[in-house]
Amino acid sequence: MTGVLLDARLAVRRGTFQLDVELRIGRGETVALLGPNGAGKTTALRALAGLTPLSADGRLLLDGRDLSRTPPEQRPIGVVFQDYLLFPHLSARDNVAFGPRRHGRDRKAAHAVADHWLDRVGLTEYARRKPRNLSGGQAQRVALARALAVDPTLLLLDEPLAALDARTRLETRGELRRHLSAHPGATLLVTHDPLDALVLADRLVIVEQGRVVQEGDAATITARPRTDYVARLVGLNLFRGHGDGHAVTVADGFTLTSTDTVHGDAFVAFPPSAVALHPHQPDGSPRNTWPAVLADVQHHGDNLRVRLDGPISVAADITPAAAAQLDLVPGRQLWVAVKATETRAYPDGSQ
Repeated sequence: MTGVLLDARLAVRRGTFQLDVELRIGRGETVALLGPNGAGKTTALRALAGLTPLSADGRLLLDGRDLSRTPPEQRPIGVVFQDYLLFPHLSARDNVAFGPRRHGRDRKAAHAVADHWLDRVGLTEYARRKPRNLSGGQAQRVALARALAVDPTLLLLDEPLAALDARTRLETRGELRRHLSAHPGATLLVTHDPLDALVLADRLVIVEQGRVVQEGDAATITARPRTDYVARLVGLNLFRGHGDGHAVTVADGFTLTSTDTVHGDAFVAFPPSAVALHPHQPDGSPRNTWPAVLADVQHHGDNLRVRLDGPISVAADITPAAAAQLDLVPGRQLWVAVKATETRAYPDGSQ
């Protein structure tokens, strides 16, 4: 990333909902905006595109230009919507040529631009097809070509892979990453899928209830989640408490021990794979042991994801063979063990 290209404060008031998100994206950088339903992701994208007006205290600077009150059609921004929104009556070629035509290119020049981008996304032989005759992955690539054909300073992607089946999504994700890596402008990816974000983005921004709750690269986010939503996103058990050296008191006086040292407000986290289950109280090295009651069992890849209630509620991943030995049924009394070396404790402060 070289220099900030987008500098925005996305302030929007809509009824009782308030969005207030500071967002900066550099040249050649892809940022993923993640959050639960209703967090404000789509509102943020629409505000950038000019489809939702900013409040008086909002701002949108793009490559040094103030676009806060600029109409959508005059913004150097390309958008790929979740459902692609291709014009059904136009061929793939004419869909891609639409933007250049709107920007003043004559028909021949616009078609030359469209042909270039269809070649870039590997769809030259599909140029004359209407959207109804394209597969989901092909339609997604036409939508991307249409967005890039206007040479956008900012590219907005709204859940661009959500409409695809699992196999097509895997293939298209790799292609999309290649195109984003070559895009010289700024890119914002709005998604609820952590895998899309981790594969496609250089940096993650997490929003909840209209506010940024955490941001950073994938390694930082996955190692040190700061909300329950982020913990679920990256697959960790997360607890907030008060640290006193290696001990973190998290709930009703219950204490978890870590090899990390923290003082004051703190988080402690550990993966479900670090949770061991025993029919009786275990002996030996685990510093963290407690009785629990089995609440739920679900398939999770090749293993089982077990949810347990007790002084704290945790998720554990175990093999089917281990589950058979433990005779797992709801209400079963078990003992939980987590080694101190498997936990991470860190301050509950700003990054």
